[in-house]
Amino acid sequence: MEEIKEKEIRGPLDEAGPRFLVSSSPHIHDGKRVGDLIRLVIIALMPATLFSVYLFGLAALFTIVISVGSAVLFEAAWQKIMRKPVTVDNLSAALTGLLLALNLPATSPWWMIVIGNFFAIVITKQFYGGLGYNIFNPALVGRVVLLIAFPVHMTAKWVTNAAWGVGAVTTATPLGKVREALISTGRLDVHLTRQEVYDLLLGFRAGSLGEVSVVLLVLGGIFLVVKKVITWHIPVSFIASVWAMTGIFHFINPARYADPSFHVITGGLFLGAIFMATDYVTSPITPGGKLIFGVGCGVVTVVIRLFGAYPEGVSFAILLMNAFTPLIDRYVKPVVFGARKEKSKAAA
Repeated sequence: MEEIKEKEIRGPLDEAGPRFLVSSSPHIHDGKRVGDLIRLVIIALMPATLFSVYLFGLAALFTIVISVGSAVLFEAAWQKIMRKPVTVDNLSAALTGLLLALNLPATSPWWMIVIGNFFAIVITKQFYGGLGYNIFNPALVGRVVLLIAFPVHMTAKWVTNAAWGVGAVTTATPLGKVREALISTGRLDVHLTRQEVYDLLLGFRAGSLGEVSVVLLVLGGIFLVVKKVITWHIPVSFIASVWAMTGIFHFINPARYADPSFHVITGGLFLGAIFMATDYVTSPITPGGKLIFGVGCGVVTVVIRLFGAYPEGVSFAILLMNAFTPLIDRYVKPVVFGARKEKSKAAA
């Protein structure tokens, strides 16, 4: 009987083994490894990272080194304790540490950076089973935990013009200044000059390490799209929805709501839309699902910015939409191969 079964599944050109094997997907592999993709993301982040070191000086370099080092150490230590294979060589922990650093002010104390990485790596990632099992973006969880636990360090100690400690000035972010104006006067006065627009695009302003230079973040995003690491769906829908929604509010009441261009080029919108909302594990897998996800992120971001307690809402928006990712994937599915053909036959 066994010989008959074996002959049934073997063919003349397949003497080495069975011709038909039932196995789980993926059935076609393009040869790319997780480490290869993560390495490309790190490369795409390098222009903005190096510019942050130039702009904020040794404080930025210190923040990056502590963040990446503690993230890698936490992952290796946890895997050792749990007697699992140590996988820090795939660079996922290093990327989480780098992203968290780029979401922090240059003045962040070392102990706060370590706490943020503990929540990012151990609580958010390893408690759920490691890479591929976490439902929320680890770096964003670390940032939000620090924002809630240490609001003074995360919102009131922004530094600008601090290249290597020369001419450092502590100031509020552009979004923070708008919020302060609304609270104190009930109106805002945002009339950007051409030079101010250039400064906002290039990165000569207060903010987190990696969010300041829109131009360098866009170059990194284009690199990732060209290398087919990410698609355009989430970044474009995220940014476009912020622009459209803030444009509607500005049209209704320009004295209270800033114009959409201001909202797009300030804050952490480009860093979040390009490098964090596109995380493979926590974002939808279909093009339609990605568009829904991006629009949802944009809407929540605008609601928080305009009506919430924080001047920025990108991190909260992405984490909230992370929770909806399984639901989006469930209801936004590609058509099964052959389904349309069978449907047309039945109708005939």
